[in-house]
Amino acid sequence: MIYLTRVENFNAAHKLSNPAWSKEKNEEVFGKCANENWHGHNYELHVTIKGNPDPETGFVFNAKTLGVLIKEEVVEKIDHRNLNMDVDFMAGKFTSAENLAIGIWEQLSPHLPAEVELHCIKLYETPRIYVEYYGGK
Repeated sequence: MIYLTRVENFNAAHKLSNPAWSKEKNEEVFGKCANENWHGHNYELHVTIKGNPDPETGFVFNAKTLGVLIKEEVVEKIDHRNLNMDVDFMAGKFTSAENLAIGIWEQLSPHLPAEVELHCIKLYETPRIYVEYYGGK
């Protein structure tokens, strides 16, 4: 089994806020992330797939093709967007890094061929904070 990771970057804004809570409670729990005027991140996305190398190419999957898939299904939909307002696959969801990683998984997994499996979405929100999602297994 070989693991292949493609890294992409995007920028997006969001606000962490529970509408059932007061402004004070949101600020207590989420701090600056509850800013009424939103805030942004320079995200770094690591998409890892796994499989066996094709005997004709030596590839698990063509890395360039994976990059195009990530750009079309994820980056073009979220880059320089407001995650709370502009991203269809995040509609009605809390826009935490955790939920964004799950949403990205759901965007990509249906587009991979049967012989390739999505292994992990690793999403850096900041250089010191990241989440990893393995498909709920």
